[in-house]
Amino acid sequence: MPERRILVTSALPYANGHIHLGHLVEYLMTDIWARFQRLAGHRTVYVCADDTHGTAIMIRAQQEGRSEEEVIAEMSAAHQRDFADFQIAFDHYGSTHSESNRRLAHEIWAAHRASGLVFEQSVEQLFDPERGVFLADRFVRGTCPHCGAEGQAGDNCSSCGRTYAPTDLKDPISTLSGATPVVRSAQHLFVDLERQRPFLADWVADGERLQPEIANYLRGYFLEKPAQSGEGLEPLRPWDVSRPAPYFGFEIPDSPGNYFYVWFDAPIGYIAATADWCAKAGETFADWWRTDSVEIHHFIGKDITYFHTLFWPAMLKTAGFTLPRRVQIHGFLTVNGEKMSKRTGTFVLARTYLDHLDPAYLRYYYASKLGPRVEDLDLNLDEFADRVNSHLVGKVVNLASRSARFLEGATLGMAYPDDEGLFAAAAEKGAEIARAYESCDLARAMREVMALADRANEYVDRKQPWQLKKQPGRDAELMDVCTVALNLFRQLVVYLAPVLPKLAADAAALLGEPITDWAQASQPLLGTPVGKFHHLMQRVDPKQVAAMISASTVDSDAATTPEVSKATDDGPETLAAEPLAPECTIDDFTKVDLRIARVVAAEDVKEAQKLLKLTVSLGGETRRTLFAGIKAAYRPEDLVGRLVVVVANLAPRKMKFGTSEGMICAAGPGGTELFVLSPDPGAKPGQRIH
Repeated sequence: MPERRILVTSALPYANGHIHLGHLVEYLMTDIWARFQRLAGHRTVYVCADDTHGTAIMIRAQQEGRSEEEVIAEMSAAHQRDFADFQIAFDHYGSTHSESNRRLAHEIWAAHRASGLVFEQSVEQLFDPERGVFLADRFVRGTCPHCGAEGQAGDNCSSCGRTYAPTDLKDPISTLSGATPVVRSAQHLFVDLERQRPFLADWVADGERLQPEIANYLRGYFLEKPAQSGEGLEPLRPWDVSRPAPYFGFEIPDSPGNYFYVWFDAPIGYIAATADWCAKAGETFADWWRTDSVEIHHFIGKDITYFHTLFWPAMLKTAGFTLPRRVQIHGFLTVNGEKMSKRTGTFVLARTYLDHLDPAYLRYYYASKLGPRVEDLDLNLDEFADRVNSHLVGKVVNLASRSARFLEGATLGMAYPDDEGLFAAAAEKGAEIARAYESCDLARAMREVMALADRANEYVDRKQPWQLKKQPGRDAELMDVCTVALNLFRQLVVYLAPVLPKLAADAAALLGEPITDWAQASQPLLGTPVGKFHHLMQRVDPKQVAAMISASTVDSDAATTPEVSKATDDGPETLAAEPLAPECTIDDFTKVDLRIARVVAAEDVKEAQKLLKLTVSLGGETRRTLFAGIKAAYRPEDLVGRLVVVVANLAPRKMKFGTSEGMICAAGPGGTELFVLSPDPGAKPGQRIH
């Protein structure tokens, strides 16, 4: 294969959460593709970075009493540990909150200004009067203006599927504070995409850059959508690229008080990460982002398609950077046919998986399911165990385990024996398997490899080296059979090396030569010493899978384990210290009106040793002031936005510090050991507890 120079990226993981199995679909797919390109002899650089800016990071930092820089540094370290333990090999991993990214964002912004593509416009936006911030769509909930469904997000309704502006929501609530947002105007900066329509139409029409279904979607929904008037095409909407303060990000250099919207500077992180790698590796930056001799390949999820296929190429074209050769888009992950869920334990963090299972299992399973089209991938846990056990352990590793021990301490044969044409036939398949890798059809590559494994195992089943070992005078035949079996095993491992790098390293240790080149699958290995055989891979233990799901369920906010651990501290002392109250009737119970409420404000009562003053919402405009003796257990800021249970019909009680209009429900003996009761997610303020 002729040498190519390839720059590979994955979408940048957001620094507000840990890596989970859904994220890993993309990073494992990208890593496998990049490893294949290196094995094929191409100069391949794989860069990534944490996406660090935006309101969510700012709010989290405030809630945790830390700086944004502390939050993103901690998450970057966690992300990189998870990636490394899944054997994902980046050449450089950076951050969008870097000086190189700031410099490049300024440079690209200046190019847009110089091109006359930027204009300013007043925008009406929901504003949280208690937090003092403009609200992104994700921080607003309310009633759909179209179908009336409650609890809907700020930009679209999960019930009827319609989209709208957050300002269209009925009865909107800020999820940050529970306050009712107000509409405020602010000046925003926009990029005129309509002027770039001819370029974007040509870029999308290039058959090599996008999957056909993506190109058709972009043409039909954006570029060739008829105008409502019936005349001409629907104009491309201008892109809002600024956010007013307060906002965690880079301030726009020629617009004080405005910050680059996260989706402006986040993809620039690809370029900045490359620049940082160039500085470290002694490379010239222009040789990677200002030249047509480099192929740039982006791997992304379908949820961020239009950012990477409309906004991003328009940005690059305007600023004179190299355009992507390919944007490879993949679908979402489901588990057992359903959306990942904390309640069922199928929302599995990368670290939780690693605590229980071998990363090689997931690398292979994903590879066996991923094709070149934009299709969702289902992680069926029963199929996962069966496929790993039958394919990897039963077919591939089995070849080595049934032959290597007979040559331990000896060498492979000096000449390659007659193997009925198996090695040569598998070598011819190398080009087809390589084409499958190249086209991101990893599932087809795995099918081809496993078909070769079947033929190799049929050979070993017929020759039965374990029987030859027992028969005197057949040592030469035994060496020939084991030389063939181990070469067929190594050939398979070369083809699987992009997917299973640890197995490739273990096979190299066993057979005395590292796997570094795709061409090694075409040449038998002869005369090298055979090392001591160690188990190369264990079978998937269903108990380990169950333990992973159980751990994920325990870690979720709303879940309970199906069986309580014996290690729980459920002794009789607590009940003995506070015995059950006398029996009451159902009528007695119904006199107490227990309601769900949201804490919308909380403050310390400085004159009181135990009290916090809470303002709670019972829905709509109904507010209550409560004084709760929980100061030793909770900071006021930790309670704001939280759903709680209150006694709503308790007679008001006048106190030295004001009037308490109800009571918050909590458990525990007192002091620091008090635990405010909260409902499961999905409950709404005003709902009665029955």
